[in-house]
Amino acid sequence: MSTLASRVKEAIREIPNFPIEGVNFKDITSLLLDASLSKEISDKFIEEARKIKPDALCAIDSRGFIYGTSIAQALDIPMILIRKKGKLPGQTISHSYDLEYGSATIEMHEDDLPKGSRVLIHDDLLATGGTATASAQLIKAAGSEVAGFSFIINLSFLPGYEKISSFTSEIFSLVEY
Repeated sequence: MSTLASRVKEAIREIPNFPIEGVNFKDITSLLLDASLSKEISDKFIEEARKIKPDALCAIDSRGFIYGTSIAQALDIPMILIRKKGKLPGQTISHSYDLEYGSATIEMHEDDLPKGSRVLIHDDLLATGGTATASAQLIKAAGSEVAGFSFIINLSFLPGYEKISSFTSEIFSLVEY
């Protein structure tokens, strides 16, 4: 019987030269075509999240929302959206950063996260660590702490893991490339 990780790797599509020349994009949308596999992925994230007992989950725009919702609901904790600049109404806090092919600014509502919360940050992919690090900075700016990170994919040939390990040792990914 194949492992969950091997089935996830088999299901992920690789799109060469997207979004720019030289990048081999790992497309997770294909995971959503198999409801049974998608449920197993959610269940594994939930199992791992329970180990760190977060008070809240911050899901990163936009593919982090896919499994972030089921994780937060299963743990009965709030899910806070971390979005690209200008996508959230109301008062926000923001952080600008560099990513593997450009720069970006992310935001979250300034009053969504209660101070002192232990937060799990969830996204689809860890590459250079720019978005995850910026998210961790937002959580710290809101007066809370990073309890852990979870990802479908870790591109271990890039420095993301090393960057985010300064926030916590609780880092989980389903597959590595």
